[in-house]
Amino acid sequence: MSTTPRPDVPRVRATYRVQVRPDFDLDATAGLAGYLADLGVTHLYSAPLLAAAPGSAHGYDVVDHRAVNPELGGEAGRQRLLRALRAVGLGLVVDIVPNHAGVAVPAANPAWWDVLRRGRASAYASWFDIDWERGRLLLPVLADTPDALDDLAVVDGELRYHEHRFPIADGTGDGSPREVHDRQHYELVSWRRGDAELTYRRFFAVSGLAGLRVEDPEVFAATHELILRWATAGEVDGIRVDHPDGLRDPAGYLTRLRDAAGPVWLVVEKILEYGEELPDWPVDGTTGYEALAAVSGLFVDPDAEADFTALDTRLTGRRTSWPDLIHDTKLAAATRLLAAELGRLAALAPDLEPAAARAGLAELAAAFPVYRGYPPEGARHLAAARAEAGRRRPDLTGVLDALTRRLRDPDDELACRFPQFTGAVMAKGVEDTAFYRWSRFVALNEVGGSPAHFGTPPAEFHRFAAARHVRWPAAMTTLSTHDTKRSEDVRARLAVLSELPDRWAGLVAGWTARVPLPDPAFAHLLWQTAVGAWPIERERLHAYAEKAAREAAVSTSWTDPDAAFERALHAVVDRMYDDPELHAELTAFAREITPAGWSNSLGQKLVQLALPGVPDTYQGTELWDNSLVDPDNRRPVDVDVRRELLARLDAGWRPPVDAGGAAKLLVVSRTLRLRRDRPELFTGYRPVPAHGPAARHAVAFDRGGALAVATRLPLRLTRDGGWRDTFLSLPGHTVTDMFTGRVYSGSELLVHDLLSTYPVALLAPTDSVEAAR
Repeated sequence: MSTTPRPDVPRVRATYRVQVRPDFDLDATAGLAGYLADLGVTHLYSAPLLAAAPGSAHGYDVVDHRAVNPELGGEAGRQRLLRALRAVGLGLVVDIVPNHAGVAVPAANPAWWDVLRRGRASAYASWFDIDWERGRLLLPVLADTPDALDDLAVVDGELRYHEHRFPIADGTGDGSPREVHDRQHYELVSWRRGDAELTYRRFFAVSGLAGLRVEDPEVFAATHELILRWATAGEVDGIRVDHPDGLRDPAGYLTRLRDAAGPVWLVVEKILEYGEELPDWPVDGTTGYEALAAVSGLFVDPDAEADFTALDTRLTGRRTSWPDLIHDTKLAAATRLLAAELGRLAALAPDLEPAAARAGLAELAAAFPVYRGYPPEGARHLAAARAEAGRRRPDLTGVLDALTRRLRDPDDELACRFPQFTGAVMAKGVEDTAFYRWSRFVALNEVGGSPAHFGTPPAEFHRFAAARHVRWPAAMTTLSTHDTKRSEDVRARLAVLSELPDRWAGLVAGWTARVPLPDPAFAHLLWQTAVGAWPIERERLHAYAEKAAREAAVSTSWTDPDAAFERALHAVVDRMYDDPELHAELTAFAREITPAGWSNSLGQKLVQLALPGVPDTYQGTELWDNSLVDPDNRRPVDVDVRRELLARLDAGWRPPVDAGGAAKLLVVSRTLRLRRDRPELFTGYRPVPAHGPAARHAVAFDRGGALAVATRLPLRLTRDGGWRDTFLSLPGHTVTDMFTGRVYSGSELLVHDLLSTYPVALLAPTDSVEAAR
């Protein structure tokens, strides 16, 4: 859908994501305004701004929808940010969280506090997705010891458990702390009981995030009043909707939001599986994970798939396929992490034996091919899940048939809740578990990606981009986000391994033999990650390794850490730094593949920025960024260095492609400026084929006047003799490369000449260049 911006702010053409947080607040963010305008974006894209749990580093645990987070600077800080943005002609895009609210600190959330105090009589009882029929509201906060309740105390009219505070219902404050506790509308239980017994819907398996019932018009109005006020006042030009799959009725919610927010740019964090289409919602598109997968895959050599499969088998002895692995991890998520949600669903099928209902629903969720289905297209996904579940569990045929009949009825309560469950099962089972177990080639293990699809051939990429231009021309594109498992530049370097399968196989086999780890699959993931991010500070790699191993939940886990395995894991990391020979080999190999990684980084960045859609740049990634999964990817960004480098570029410097990363800043700034200043050059999409012996190494497309050219598979290109007489056909008029300033004319252009300085080029009609440089 198109948007109608305020007269003083351009249409949303490019965004820059900032993780606004207490240690980088609204005033610090305001200080970025001039730099972002110079960079070429049109809008600041902010992490959630509403009041969040005390000390929240991300803002997705909103506790009060009526106020700007005081730890960010409050309303006054927001106003200062708006003034700073407007002074340089920028607008604001905000992130909102409709699915859940933060309840880990009850006293910080007035609505939740009132529910705990008054129970079903609370005016806010309908806000949260609570199963009141099961008795008291369970809060899994206690230590897992039989005498944990002995640590309760009554202090200042509140029930206290160590640092945790809870309200006391009127007339129930007499007696011992345990007696007082037993009279409340809530029951404090062991933290271990949460996954199996919780009585409220959560965000995934996070008990500190309680599901909101925004399908209720009153809840919608109360939780969106402030955001919508900003939109109506023209203080917000775009809204990013977090986790729509958690909602009971995403289409209905988005329709209500669109009607209330008006013509703002509206995108949804909807993760599409390979080949899946976004439903016809009243939005401008997704936040771009499917674009991330297509663009990153373009720089992976599909011919290496068999080699990496063979290597994975040799290293791990694995005989399990990707489909079998994710079935098992999803089934485990459904029956363990999300057991409470599964039980609530099974209770909606009282005509079936409880254990059978649970088993049937879990199998259907484990077999569901996408995050969730939406009517009417969702019917085919349900049919596919039924067929696969029946193949795996023929003993459940009758149960599966009965459940499927119910799930086909959009008015059935079971059918309304089941999609909320399948989305959580997919996220926890695949993104947060299988991606850490399946280590065949971890560059593909990314949100929105599919490890089963080894790279994106150019023809497939062009089909994707052309379709995107037709259907979702204003959807976001991205390469790095606050949720990506590895930054764009780490993945770009890892893509080089697909050009060196034999070399990599020999190296990693030797390393894992010299420094063994009891979990060989995880060892392969760790070595790939180290090579992709090297050089990386020791403490960062230690933190990543521990988190990743616990997510994999094979040899250790969050709930039951295995101290012996984790000592072995940390010992492997330490050997990377302390063993001189190993350290030298790792460093030498990383250094060897880094130039090709830089080529891939520049190529995928240009493609992402020039692709149909609204490109986002995640904070700091305009220079090389070797971040890993959060919280590593939320580290502070040195903006002063970026400002200085950009000023040098604007003074005429053409940097080398080196460790400083200024070449990437050149590509980002010149592409964004051209999109901002000459939008008419980006109104179409046409593949531009290369001709000649190295044609497969060039990917090029014309956006309606702006022609992007990138190099793919650079090592094979060099091995095969370079570009030689490979050429591109030009439109005939004189064009200028935005990165080098060189002017070209004629109907044919040798790729060797075009890409002699940088592995990428952005050509624009010469008469349109000056305004954007």
